[in-house]
Amino acid sequence: MATISELKDAMRQKLESRGVMGQLKARIRAEVFSALDEQREARPSLSHENLLINELIREYLEFNKYRHTASVLTAESGQPETPLDRQFLAAELRVSEDANSKSVPLLYGLFSHFLNSSDNRGKVLLRGAAVSISAPGHDS
Repeated sequence: MATISELKDAMRQKLESRGVMGQLKARIRAEVFSALDEQREARPSLSHENLLINELIREYLEFNKYRHTASVLTAESGQPETPLDRQFLAAELRVSEDANSKSVPLLYGLFSHFLNSSDNRGKVLLRGAAVSISAPGHDS
């Protein structure tokens, strides 16, 4: 008969092999950060722009199997648990896709577009956001 210690070790190994242990640790980490942040300052509301940016980042993280990081991002940012529909996201960003681009995150396509752009000698003119976005810790 197995001892309690052996059962605990077997359970831990099983949870780790299924990726559950990492998810639990990431979720606990996110909740601890969230609890600490609650005491300091309120998180800014999730603007439409932040929602889209977070979704681009989440898609990238999940594609690269950074699921624990993605779960922390979701919990800490207030992003909805259910990812946004990719077609909706592409439409919001006014992005057209071909069959090849649909196999990778939108962020890769955006990055490739700017990297391979020959306009302005490869430089992109960045302008301020269309709406005022207040970053945490930065006063406007």
